Amino acid sequence: MLVPHDIPAETELWDAFAESAFKADAEPSFCWTQYAGHGPGPEMLGSPESVLEIGCGTGRALAHLAQQGIKTTGVDLSPRMVQFAGERWAPLGVRIEQGEILEWLTTNESRYDAVYSIFGAAWFTDPSRLVPLVHQRLVPGGVFVFSQPPAIPGAYGPQGMYKGGFAGKAMFTYRYSYRPAVWERHLLRAGFAKAKAEVVEAPKPGHIGTLIVSATA
Repeated sequence: MLVPHDIPAETELWDAFAESAFKADAEPSFCWTQYAGHGPGPEMLGSPESVLEIGCGTGRALAHLAQQGIKTTGVDLSPRMVQFAGERWAPLGVRIEQGEILEWLTTNESRYDAVYSIFGAAWFTDPSRLVPLVHQRLVPGGVFVFSQPPAIPGAYGPQGMYKGGFAGKAMFTYRYSYRPAVWERHLLRAGFAKAKAEVVEAPKPGHIGTLIVSATA
């Protein structure tokens, strides 16, 4: 099912998120899960010379990689977040561009050793459209890794999500949730040589885990 996204409205939503999420004194940090210090780290990207983060948000993960000497590029829909994060991390050599990710990947011809998303664009973009474009932007043998919350049992496909509760202006977007085996099929059908999707359990029993998906071009 093709979901009609309202890009101007979603841009406004993520601009509002930027105002609350970005902290000027934040330090570089890389974590796939929503629990600090829990789960795997950037080693899942291999040993890349160049990376692209789609839906890069605050840019803290890019900053962490840039400190390791990696050429880092990020894309985010929010002009405000791009301004905040771009200015904050520019001294480390991080480059962040504003754009709708499907359009950006279609028009940008650069190729990367790794493309990744941490609770970012891979969660909020139709995988049937996104995954083939990511595959095109990877060098042979490059990797695509992304993380997000696992699907709620029985709730699969595009899911509507309001921002800021259920009162006030109706600001919403769509997120995409599937079982791990379905994510693997999406990636293999797009041309990836291998794919693995698994849920990393939360550090406390009964808490929400993290879906981490990786694939090799």
